[in-house]
Amino acid sequence: MNPDKGTHPTVAPQLRALRRRATLTLESAAAAAGLSPAHLSRLETGQRQPSLPMLLALARIYGTTVSDLLGETVTERDAVMRSADMEPTKAGGWTYWQAGAAGRGMQSLRVHVPYGAQGDIVRVHPGEEWLYVLQGRLRLRLGDTAHVLEPGDSAHFDSLTPHRIAAADQDGAELLFVHTLLQSPTAALCLGPTTTTTTPGES
Repeated sequence: MNPDKGTHPTVAPQLRALRRRATLTLESAAAAAGLSPAHLSRLETGQRQPSLPMLLALARIYGTTVSDLLGETVTERDAVMRSADMEPTKAGGWTYWQAGAAGRGMQSLRVHVPYGAQGDIVRVHPGEEWLYVLQGRLRLRLGDTAHVLEPGDSAHFDSLTPHRIAAADQDGAELLFVHTLLQSPTAALCLGPTTTTTTPGES
């Protein structure tokens, strides 16, 4: 799946509405997310589809959740979520399932990371992240240190550490992913821009 093609019927209007609710200009929101204003504008008009890392970054900047960005609604916050009720969502080649109720202080996801998708995106932001590898092998870079995680391995780290994840094998990797969400509309909470590198095969 090419993250730059196609549209999502709900994400585009939600992105613009939530940015305005956070009283952010297109330019300031784009700068906080490490995007160009033109790219963010195309996301808001449905000309491009955001990747999962973009959705996570924009949710933090706007002080909301990925569920809100996707227009998902939960009538009540049940403590238990059944697997049959977890609808898969694709973004930037990744597939993920909400594994926790929307609107909470942390978000829980089950994520399938395909080989070669979004592995060059480096993220830096306030908060904490925890992940647990279910299937496949995962490349995790934390700062200057590279790790390969096997099924059953986990990682818990400060999100201000520059980090990126990528599948190590052709079949991809599946993991449980939990991150804290800072409920603030201030763009200043995103302390580092998203950057990319073109070095092939690097974790």
